[in-house]
Amino acid sequence: MSVENESSQVAGASDGSGFQTFPVAPGYRVNVRSGPSTTYPIVKVLPYGASVTIRCQTPGERVSGPCGTSSIWDCIGNGQYVADSYVKTGADGYVTNRCA
Repeated sequence: MSVENESSQVAGASDGSGFQTFPVAPGYRVNVRSGPSTTYPIVKVLPYGASVTIRCQTPGERVSGPCGTSSIWDCIGNGQYVADSYVKTGADGYVTNRCA
């Protein structure tokens, strides 16, 4: 997980789908993985200035990043997970429902 720049997205804004959208940490490109751990393969890399729509959150590997240290992973799509410590949610805990 690497580098991004300023995002115009407001933390916690809705994208119209009912899910909240949050910016990734400024100055970082972020790896999106197929599961909630750095041992899962990278499925894509979010570009600088990206925002993510969090569909649900799940516990996983503990990761340290610019937004803190957390074992929460954000599901941003089917089989797509981002470490919450790289997403500016404005909270240290869960901000949406846990994944089923």
